[in-house]
Amino acid sequence: MENTESQANIYAMARIAMERMTQDLESACLPKEVKAHEPGGGTSQTFQFVGEHNEIQGRDADSLRFTSLAHLTFADEDKACGPAEISFYVKENEEESSFVLYRTDTPVFRESPEKGTGGFELCNGLTSVKFTYYDSDGQPHDNWDSTSDEFKGNIPRRVSITLQFVNTLHPEEPFTFMTATTLPVSKG
Repeated sequence: MENTESQANIYAMARIAMERMTQDLESACLPKEVKAHEPGGGTSQTFQFVGEHNEIQGRDADSLRFTSLAHLTFADEDKACGPAEISFYVKENEEESSFVLYRTDTPVFRESPEKGTGGFELCNGLTSVKFTYYDSDGQPHDNWDSTSDEFKGNIPRRVSITLQFVNTLHPEEPFTFMTATTLPVSKG
């Protein structure tokens, strides 16, 4: 009974996390004139779409940072504030030998938290977090940086997300959830 309840919690967490990330990505934009604060630096720069392949103890622990119109407001002063910098990053939960996926959401006119800090826990009990970015030709990439010569100010056409959760009964067979979403093609 306890195992069934645990699995139900994992499925619910995965569904909610995938829905949130998909909504954020479907509202991604690359504004031409909006300036955002560099995480932890305080200096202003034109915003980027940056996805980085990272590993912790040999397991995928990818991060992603981009501008989105899917800003969630929890305070009156943030209502209708426009685009926000959305960030997903992974931290290790050393007590459980698993990962925690966090989401930050900062209006572009505010200073972003230092890279890898702040935000809210999106889900826990993970063994792997993987983003794959697809260009206009459908070619997959483990990393994406809209300021690089390779991507020339563009966002990916499609992003796939894979989350793997700890399976306590069969640790060698994690619970795997995958989704993909198409992003807006043009710049903001």
